[in-house]
Amino acid sequence: MKKPPAEIVASALAVTTLFIPHHLPPWAIFIGWAGTFAAGGPKPEVLKRIWPTMALGNITACLIVLGFGFAGQHLSGTALTLAQCAILFSLNGSMMALGRFEPLSFVPGMFFGFACFFATYFGGFGPVPKDPLVALASVMAMNALGPVYAWLTATLGAHHPGRPETNLSHPATQH
Repeated sequence: MKKPPAEIVASALAVTTLFIPHHLPPWAIFIGWAGTFAAGGPKPEVLKRIWPTMALGNITACLIVLGFGFAGQHLSGTALTLAQCAILFSLNGSMMALGRFEPLSFVPGMFFGFACFFATYFGGFGPVPKDPLVALASVMAMNALGPVYAWLTATLGAHHPGRPETNLSHPATQH
């Protein structure tokens, strides 16, 4: 049986995100989906790298929000700003340092998750808007679905052959 074009499969999958309940962030699926293909496609070695790194990014961003909230309850002015600088610097640096370990070496995945958490939290997504732990659970679920959507696209869709490489040494292509 011939597979439908990947564009049809991907578009049908995209439509399913319209039915995600509880104001969950459907765009977090798209970030994980695109990130999976950017990392090399939904192969086992890519999936083993993107899922944990997106989750680490989600968790780190949540810890930053919680740390800022705690600092905001106890400090103000310059002291608050300095505390926020220390929180962001130490947590972001720690997250990236974990990329030195092979299971967490896909640092872009960390930032896919990191950015998705902030967008979820500050955008008021999730069943309880502006709750950092609910935002964390919401974004982790949606980011985790992204690689699944990538796998479904690759498995169920027929991909078009690659374009031939452009000959950059050809005089017509030089500017």
